[in-house]
Amino acid sequence: MSKAKLLLVEDDTNLGDILQEYLQMKGYDTTLCRDGEEGWNKFKKDKYDLCLLDVMMPKKDGFTLAKEIKKVQENLPILFLTAKNQKEDVIDGLKLGADDYLTKPFSMEELLLRITAVLRRTQKSSELPALKTYSFGDFVLHYDEQYLEGPGGKNKLTSKENELIRLLASETNKLVNRSHALKQIWGDDSYFNARSMDVYLSKIRKLLKDDPKVQIITIHGEGFKLIVGEE
Repeated sequence: MSKAKLLLVEDDTNLGDILQEYLQMKGYDTTLCRDGEEGWNKFKKDKYDLCLLDVMMPKKDGFTLAKEIKKVQENLPILFLTAKNQKEDVIDGLKLGADDYLTKPFSMEELLLRITAVLRRTQKSSELPALKTYSFGDFVLHYDEQYLEGPGGKNKLTSKENELIRLLASETNKLVNRSHALKQIWGDDSYFNARSMDVYLSKIRKLLKDDPKVQIITIHGEGFKLIVGEE
């Protein structure tokens, strides 16, 4: 099996060198860039399995770089490494489609575990058997093509939106356990992943607003349901 290729963009010279050396020692093919602009240029020239992005960088910050990467390769996993730990910063990272968010200072062991979890999750997702379509109400999820078709037209989905809608559509009018959904799609039910799932559920609710007979209800402490028609 070939080594996973990581794009590491970190402007702290000492930390960047240490991280690159450590990750290469652990078997990852790691490209180190010193600012967001250099990171963008490297991304355009090569193919990576995961991006590790500092947030506060010269020339191009990590959030801006992530937006540009996602426009080109929407399903490429991104892990932010940052000293910014305010709730608003975490939410901003989640809205950009981040797979994880690690605040400085952090241990190398924790970083390695998070990288392993993200890669395992994305590789597992790509191996899942996929039905072509799931129908509910006036919507059709084209799972293999990763878009949702409904009264408002077609909406391209991120990988997690696609997986979450499939899970809901396969269990219409049934309770989907929150922990089960997190472990199946995100790999574990950590606080960060739970916040991430809430953001995606909010986005999916907006996609379903054109059909009043379809809605997602949350049962606090248990999970949620995709209601089609009347229960």
